[in-house]
Amino acid sequence: MIRILLVEPMNLLRGALAATLSLEEDFAVVAALGCLAEAPATARAMPLDVAIVNVELLGGEGVRLFGEFTAEQPGCVTLGLAGTEAPASLRRALDVRVHGVVSTRVAPGELVRGVRRLKRGERVIDAGLAVALVAAPPSPLSERELDVLSVAASGVPSAEVAARLHLTAGTVRNYLSVILRKTGARNRLEAVRVAEDAGWIRQRA
Repeated sequence: MIRILLVEPMNLLRGALAATLSLEEDFAVVAALGCLAEAPATARAMPLDVAIVNVELLGGEGVRLFGEFTAEQPGCVTLGLAGTEAPASLRRALDVRVHGVVSTRVAPGELVRGVRRLKRGERVIDAGLAVALVAAPPSPLSERELDVLSVAASGVPSAEVAARLHLTAGTVRNYLSVILRKTGARNRLEAVRVAEDAGWIRQRA
């Protein structure tokens, strides 16, 4: 029996996925959660073979929660569900080292086959997501500029960005000016959106 944990925030999709997976005689959906916050406790409570997790939950605080989950269940393989072909989706999943990624657009049979392949130790990467990632333009931002923009994405003022990165406020302002020019954005929020959509920085939770 393949014991499956499902983590999907959309109630309708979560229910449909659970129903589809439960049709397989050797599949058991032992828990269906709406958020990652419950995953570590679930991992401590029962053995799991496969976790199916919406990759949009793997940003921000989700990274820490996913790390706690995998620490509790090191033998459990993870299949990421991506609802979009934006490069950020696949990058986010690969950043936290999931074992496979499929699109929510795949046919039910493809999802079932993906679970079985993961359980056999194979990697599963959705072709559409992989093509989108390869075709995505490289980031024009330097590593330090990406650091500044990643912290700025949380909405904190420039002084706080400077404090977190051990920079002066003036240096942060200079970095932000360069970031706006390179991304063609009119303001900081627009620059964050451009970078998130392109997968250059991890999306906010």
